[in-house]
Amino acid sequence: MEDSRAEEDDEYCRKLRESMIEDQIIARGVRDRRVIEAMKSIPRHLFVPVSPIERAYSDTPLPIGEGQTISQPYMVAWMTELLRLEGDEKVLEVGTGSGYQAAILAKLSREVYTIERVKSLAETARERLDKLGIENVHVVIGDGSAGLPEYAPYDRIIVTAGTPRIPPALVEQLAEGGRLVIPVGSSSLQMLTVLKKKNGKIYKKEEGSCVFVPLVGVQGWKPEEFF
Repeated sequence: MEDSRAEEDDEYCRKLRESMIEDQIIARGVRDRRVIEAMKSIPRHLFVPVSPIERAYSDTPLPIGEGQTISQPYMVAWMTELLRLEGDEKVLEVGTGSGYQAAILAKLSREVYTIERVKSLAETARERLDKLGIENVHVVIGDGSAGLPEYAPYDRIIVTAGTPRIPPALVEQLAEGGRLVIPVGSSSLQMLTVLKKKNGKIYKKEEGSCVFVPLVGVQGWKPEEFF
């Protein structure tokens, strides 16, 4: 009986994910099939401590504790598509949060390093990833605004928090030919920005507006500005 109920729940959640993909992601222009398939395969409700379960697939960011949020599904898909992952990249994620974005990245790249300053969130994310059998994600506790120099350079860097300026450390840790996707602006509104490093030069393009929680750290917002 319990096994039957679990199968029903799995099927129901699969349908919720399919609706999320069609109505929130494909409908808004995301076309990368690898990104779409990755998001179909990851059970988002396991990363969001909310009820009813439908809320996990709603078109909005949701609180995950410690003043942090899990990004809106479309924002996850959009930022991931902007990375242009081909499958063999080493990726740095700044801001682990729930671990959901890291799980998506794990499906699309060779290796993921994800750094989170809030210890409780990092530990919970690590547990979730382990339970899903995701082995190519390394969760680190620390100040993500300074990057993770011990494992640099990175082919791709994604920042899931807003910053007043692009941290120089992240630019330094970006590999030749790499891409950095980061929200840059005020504490209430940012511009999703893509940096490309080519022949030692940096090229920047602004893709659109967004709103993220602040990137707190030595090269982001100062803690006293928010706490």
